[in-house]
Amino acid sequence: MKNLLNLVAFGQQTINHSHMRKILLLAIPALFSANSIAQDTCATALPISLGSHVVTGINGPQIPSPICADNGPGNTSAGEWYTFTPATDLTVMLTTDLPINNSTDTRFHVYVGGCGALTCHSGDDDSGAGYTSMATFNVTAGTTYYIAFDNRWTSAGFTFQLNEYDGPEPIDAPITFTGMTYGVMGNTKSCVVDMNGDYLDDIVSVNTSSVHILYQAANGSGFTGSTITTPAADFSPSWSIAAGDIDKNGKNDLLYGSGSGVTFMKQNTDGNGFVEMSGPQYVFSQRSNFVDINNDGHLDAFVCHDVAPNVYYINNGSGVFTFNQGGLGDFPSGGNYGSIWMDYDNDGDQDLFIAKCRGGNSGANVDELHRNDGAGEFTNVSIESSMAEPSQSWSSAWGDFDNDGDMDAVIGASSFTNGGHKFRQNNGDGTFTDITASSGWDTFVTTNIEHVAHDFDNDGFVDVFAGGSTIMFNNGDMTFSPVDVAPSNGPIGDLNNDGFLDVQNGNTVYFNSGNDNNWIKIHLEGVESNYNGIGARVEIHGDFGMKIRDVRSGDGFRYMSSLNTHFGIGASETIDELIVRWPSGTVDVIENPEVNSALLVIEGSAPLSNHNHNIAMFGIYPNPVREVLNISVTSNEIALASADVFDITGRKVMAMEGDVREIKVSSLARGSYVLLLKDAQGRQQSLKFIKE
Repeated sequence: MKNLLNLVAFGQQTINHSHMRKILLLAIPALFSANSIAQDTCATALPISLGSHVVTGINGPQIPSPICADNGPGNTSAGEWYTFTPATDLTVMLTTDLPINNSTDTRFHVYVGGCGALTCHSGDDDSGAGYTSMATFNVTAGTTYYIAFDNRWTSAGFTFQLNEYDGPEPIDAPITFTGMTYGVMGNTKSCVVDMNGDYLDDIVSVNTSSVHILYQAANGSGFTGSTITTPAADFSPSWSIAAGDIDKNGKNDLLYGSGSGVTFMKQNTDGNGFVEMSGPQYVFSQRSNFVDINNDGHLDAFVCHDVAPNVYYINNGSGVFTFNQGGLGDFPSGGNYGSIWMDYDNDGDQDLFIAKCRGGNSGANVDELHRNDGAGEFTNVSIESSMAEPSQSWSSAWGDFDNDGDMDAVIGASSFTNGGHKFRQNNGDGTFTDITASSGWDTFVTTNIEHVAHDFDNDGFVDVFAGGSTIMFNNGDMTFSPVDVAPSNGPIGDLNNDGFLDVQNGNTVYFNSGNDNNWIKIHLEGVESNYNGIGARVEIHGDFGMKIRDVRSGDGFRYMSSLNTHFGIGASETIDELIVRWPSGTVDVIENPEVNSALLVIEGSAPLSNHNHNIAMFGIYPNPVREVLNISVTSNEIALASADVFDITGRKVMAMEGDVREIKVSSLARGSYVLLLKDAQGRQQSLKFIKE
């Protein structure tokens, strides 16, 4: 018998489920031109050159394999095959995003190797407008590339073009990926996360009545498979999946977002079973996340609603969730696609950005930024922050791309209906500046529904996997360069425990070749905060300056990537300190953590102490103090930006912004405290004082 959620409808609407994202096109007339007809098998693939080509229909007996594009094998039963052998090295674009196709829903795969041993080189599903396909990739003179279209969504005819790409010149790949095939058994193969509490990333796939897990071996040698039977899920993760420990038993649980509703799969402490929880509410799920919305130490759930205001589920700490609708994205007809939670204003709580998608000028396509006041109250600050823009985006990638201590954003276009990709720099005052021009994003013409921010080459600068088979590598100066890579997008994690991020796509794991750059991985275990530390801010300091990460459950559009925190540090061989700022307010500081290793930080195990990060920039007096604590600066060139007071357990008890010179401490209890001061350049100094 199902353990049903305690679901209380708030502003619930009854909506006919007629808004279907995928429509099987049963009868579209073939589109003809004076061009070639595709062949039906790899062995009889038709050689083509650059230009336009017509597929009269997909009816060949050889199904493309392996699957290089998104969305799995599904009901695929046929294929059409081509070959392309360039005379010179080129960057090419393969696209069906053409007016003549009338948004025919296509999917393609690009291979190298022979017909008996094909290896994915590129592929795409849905990067073009209206679910057409488009990908950009490099080709080498004299190499034969196999191009295969399948009938995953339609068997109808269409036209495609293979043209030389006229966007920014790709740079040489700083890393490469090598694909290996594994038996990923579930229908939904969208999750890479630790499932047995050893902090190693596992591969999780889902069927209606089972969860399949490939547990990673600690030495990186491979995986051990396990199939766990579950109660039948009312709703499958057909649109997105998220993971997190909702009951603090040390085992991660799953959130399924479908086109009809939401299901929670709660893993037991032994790791050998799940409890299914579903509610009756209709939710056309898009991106789903686990996040502690009200900061009570228990993970809540948030789900973007495609056709109505967003929904969220508040966890009472006993595995009972209360359903809520509205207050976090209220546009009546929805348009909510890519939610991501991060601390954009550096006030220690999680804010929400929603990448919107509805096309045209419907109003449902205006991006939204919601500021958290720390007590679970949110304010839509989209306009004043300069983030309220019409968009056709399914996801945004947030990271500190310039390593200045705050989160910047790439809002990735899924089509160019409302313009191209957008790159926004955080000004540090709650506003953002459009710096798209000359950043590389202005000339990047490949669209996709998935955009995620990670440091793939461990050089210390956050890159963006821009969907398809392209990583936009961060050049370190707020410009990006496209690099064609083997994998299409998918869940991301360190799947061989070598410190470099890998990508899973379907049955294939694309292992990062790595390089000589150094790194560190941090595993968090919350005590007062949620168990995963979701919402924590992790910082490292060293000769490279400062780097930050926010711990998130669910980025991009549909996938769930690792909950471990990953930093590349380039050629640096030491880290001076690592700081974890927990959602509870606790701050842990670890001196000189070992590089090229994984570090477990338990909340409160290394509480903030009298620690000076750089030079002595500030002084305080009187000390001990009864009423007012005064702050002095050692140089007129130092500008104080913020002052936070922590008690001896590491809990933040006071927070002030700006050039504060006096702090009224009369309300504090007697005892010892730590004052953490930050200047305008992001440098920090902590000073201990005694309240009498």
